[in-house]
Amino acid sequence: QVQLVESGGGSAQAGGSLRLSCTASRYVACMGWFRQAPGKEREGVAWILVGSGFTDYSESVKGRFSISRDNTLKKMYLQMNTLKPEDASTFYCAANSGGACSGNPSVYNYWGQGTQVTVSS
Repeated sequence: QVQLVESGGGSAQAGGSLRLSCTASRYVACMGWFRQAPGKEREGVAWILVGSGFTDYSESVKGRFSISRDNTLKKMYLQMNTLKPEDASTFYCAANSGGACSGNPSVYNYWGQGTQVTVSS
């Protein structure tokens, strides 16, 4: 079992920044950030192969968001810059103890409780 604890959500103005954090109870091979707005499907935002540090992003956030992990390999961050009102969502941390790592939520077997991000125009 892996427990994931997120922090760092909140409010920002358009053009502003927020940083999300996720701490895993143990090492997992892949961690990712997803978001889900009311009435919409859960969307992969960014994901990272924790060991190698390889990262990938959805097209909607490339160049604005940055995913990283710390030296313990159990804490992950999502730096969100140049926020837009359409970024407002509940953000979820996810982890996959297997080999798959992508923006597809079905490959992840552990999920955090979610943290709210609001962006005002």
